[in-house]
Amino acid sequence: MLAPASTPRPKTLDDLLGAEVLARLDRLDVLSRKVFAGKLPGERRSKKRGASVEFDDFRSYIPGDDLRHIDWNVYARLDRFFIKLFREEEDLGVHIVIDASASMDAGSPSKLVLAQRVAIALAYIGLVNQDRIVLSIVNAPGRRAVQQLTPLRGRRSLSRIADFILNNVWPPEGYDARAGSPGSLSGALKALALSRRGKGVMVVLSDFLVREDLRDGLNYLAGGGGGGGGGGSGGGGGAGGGFDVYCLHVLSPGEMNPEKESGGMIGDLRLTDAETGAAAEVTVSAALLKRYKQRLAAHIENLRKACAARGMSHVVVPSDTDVATLLTGYLRRRGLLG
Repeated sequence: MLAPASTPRPKTLDDLLGAEVLARLDRLDVLSRKVFAGKLPGERRSKKRGASVEFDDFRSYIPGDDLRHIDWNVYARLDRFFIKLFREEEDLGVHIVIDASASMDAGSPSKLVLAQRVAIALAYIGLVNQDRIVLSIVNAPGRRAVQQLTPLRGRRSLSRIADFILNNVWPPEGYDARAGSPGSLSGALKALALSRRGKGVMVVLSDFLVREDLRDGLNYLAGGGGGGGGGGSGGGGGAGGGFDVYCLHVLSPGEMNPEKESGGMIGDLRLTDAETGAAAEVTVSAALLKRYKQRLAAHIENLRKACAARGMSHVVVPSDTDVATLLTGYLRRRGLLG
């Protein structure tokens, strides 16, 4: 029960999130139970540098890193930039995933536009706090199944992230929807989970409206690898077990309550699948709408239980949600932000 998106497509960073909204996000911080296990609420990585902090390791330089912490001796030997890490420094990764499949570009307001706005807001919060930001777009029609932006740090990287989102979530010009086929969300999640390194937070923005079984992809997200139906968020020792995972389940008001759609959803209608283009003539009655809502509720509950069984969080986000309110209120209470 999807209606074509009527929300104008954002074209600039200001279209995604204006300066007023960004200002409200300045004092927020991304939290991770796994990175900061045993620490007091709100305690962050140490900002100290120098002889009083014990050297621990190196990692590759990421654009936006503080140039003062480049090891120039290593650069002279290897001709590559490396950053010194110290024992008290916690390197937090924030990996944001946007499902850009055809069904996301539907609803009023558009689910995909809401996902873009939440993604850029979370990226901004992480950049302000010098977190390592990775952004991925999956299953955008006419594009690669997984598109990923190089890890970035620092407030100046916000425009690069915005450009990446705006230029890659929509189908390329001239794309024929009839020629495509829906990608595998489970497969994309598996690929992303296997690419993660270190510890941090992963946020997946999707409507999760797929026919496939998502359990394999969810298992990999939780860090337990494929197979099996459950397991904690790291019990399997697979890649990415050090990440807190939040599945933000984006649905339009019309999908949640189709009887409130403008023009109504009662009578003889022709419904078209946004993913496959398949159409069906349907007589929509009050009884049919009731069964639809029951099945949607069951789908949401099944996904919630699947996430909980794997130590992941599941949050339903209507596409008409105010982004600032979502971040400063609800997601803060759920422990994603502090």
